[in-house]
Amino acid sequence: MTDTDLAARGAARVDWIRSRMPLLAQAREDLAATRPFAGHRIGMSLHIEPKTAVLLETLAAGGAEIVGTGNHGSTQDDVVAFLQTLGMTLFGRRDDTLEEHHANVLRVLDAQPDMLLDNGGDLAAGVVARGTEASLIGGTEETTSGGDRLRGELSGAVPFPMIVINDSLLKAIGENKHAVGQSVVESFMRITNLMVPGRRFVVFGYGWCGRGVAHYLRALGGKVAVVEIDELKAFEAALDGFRVSDGPSLAPWGDVFITATGHAGVLPVEVVEQMQDGAVLANCGHFPWEIDVAGLRAAAVGSREIIDAVERIDLPNGRHVVLLAGGRMFNLAGREPKGNSLESMDLGFLLQTLSLERVATDAAGLVAGAQPVPDDIDRTIARRMLAALHAGE
Repeated sequence: MTDTDLAARGAARVDWIRSRMPLLAQAREDLAATRPFAGHRIGMSLHIEPKTAVLLETLAAGGAEIVGTGNHGSTQDDVVAFLQTLGMTLFGRRDDTLEEHHANVLRVLDAQPDMLLDNGGDLAAGVVARGTEASLIGGTEETTSGGDRLRGELSGAVPFPMIVINDSLLKAIGENKHAVGQSVVESFMRITNLMVPGRRFVVFGYGWCGRGVAHYLRALGGKVAVVEIDELKAFEAALDGFRVSDGPSLAPWGDVFITATGHAGVLPVEVVEQMQDGAVLANCGHFPWEIDVAGLRAAAVGSREIIDAVERIDLPNGRHVVLLAGGRMFNLAGREPKGNSLESMDLGFLLQTLSLERVATDAAGLVAGAQPVPDDIDRTIARRMLAALHAGE
């Protein structure tokens, strides 16, 4: 497929998505009139897929110059090609190695953005490592994982405001619980062609994403257990009717194991070795570190890709497990990945848009470092979303 054909395919896909995102449509109209991003260069590291394209079009309508890259393994090349026809500077391809992805992040920083649209804290960490904090007025961070980095390893090192979109209760309900829950179930069925009813699923983590995954799997007839180290969340999962235990206890019981914690090493090799033959491993967290894939490969006696995003790994004990998307976020993997629903991303990306607008127009009124979405933005979007859903009819 030529670059022109690729861009045309991306344009057609984005056309459909754009037509179903009314919140961003209104924002594009508003921002085109006010131009709050005029003179600003936004450095982006975010999953590049059709819904992201509509967000970037919206920011560009407000005057922003976009320089960005996708996240490792989730970039959709036709969408990149389309956005490049709009004059955006985007780096990376779907088949980039992790090293190439890291190089793309550095290329974004080489462009000297003064605002960040970050996902996982990669750009913020790069700015701190380079000592170029003074050139930034602020930005947004999409994920729990990135918020944890800003409050952990980067605590006190980021002298500009970073609004953590995932701190928003609105996003937690609309996108993390309902959209991630839906997309994980859809992606499991699409990638594996396996049925959900009657199958035993073990969900690691009962935060907002884990809640959604557990509830949507059960709604389709799955038998669901939860692994959760936080006593209060474990208590909630138990009262919600899920079996609650630890990983080693559930390893022989489960058919499918899905990590949704944002933390590294929650599914170690010693737990995988206790699983039944043919168990399926999948991760929906941002970073590919929740399943110990490196340790699993080191322990394996053989492996091979069966179909796209489905890998068989043979263990020394004579059993095998099936790893989806190499341990990366599997709800943006496989053929024709869909990700979260259009409505949820319309909401989530409006949170991004209005939060970035707040940084562009009132950075001095925000504190340095990680912080939640301002309450007035949350409530404004909640009202708009209720109207879009025709909730009163």
